[in-house]
Amino acid sequence: MSMHVIYGGTFDPVHHGHLRLAIELCDRLGVANVSLVPCHIPPHRGDTGASAGQRLTLLELAIRDEASLRIDDRELRRAGASYTADTLRQLRAELGPDEPLVMVVGTDAFASFDRWREWDMIPELAHIVVVQRPGPALDPDGQPAKLLAERKVSDPARLRESPAGLVLALDAPLLDISATGIRDRIAQGRSPRYLIPDGVWAEIRRQGLYGACPDGNF
Repeated sequence: MSMHVIYGGTFDPVHHGHLRLAIELCDRLGVANVSLVPCHIPPHRGDTGASAGQRLTLLELAIRDEASLRIDDRELRRAGASYTADTLRQLRAELGPDEPLVMVVGTDAFASFDRWREWDMIPELAHIVVVQRPGPALDPDGQPAKLLAERKVSDPARLRESPAGLVLALDAPLLDISATGIRDRIAQGRSPRYLIPDGVWAEIRRQGLYGACPDGNF
């Protein structure tokens, strides 16, 4: 059975850590492609450093030579804040009731999962893959830890057996790169090269994003 995997985020800007994880997900979950879902207005953080359209352009440049990565821009086309439950509900209507749907989230975001809008509905719509990221462990008495304990599976193949409802904890190799660090580096006049794709860096300079000097050559 086919399986639909989405990996959402602000991608502000997209960097090699995002891209390497997406490729790793293809391999570990045994899927032909992963859909990257840039959010429009993130409800749990401040304004993005680049507009929705600019972030989408950077993402398109980043994956143009990688057939296994796709972009799903539905959240950018929706007005208002981007809520995961809305996206999953829309995808479930498109995929039908039986196809496995998987959403990917880092442990840092999953730690506050019970503060997401309609969080308790999300497992009814999709499986959740929780990717280990640096940071404090889950509060063992919190709802996210209880959800993980109740629904946890260790074999990715289990996700194909049902359309939704399971949680897979994935300890994938990660590149320790942060979009915040990249934005800070650019604003300070330092080069982010090899942290982001060259085409992305060229476009950031061309548009003068994140405080980049448009004619900078570093």
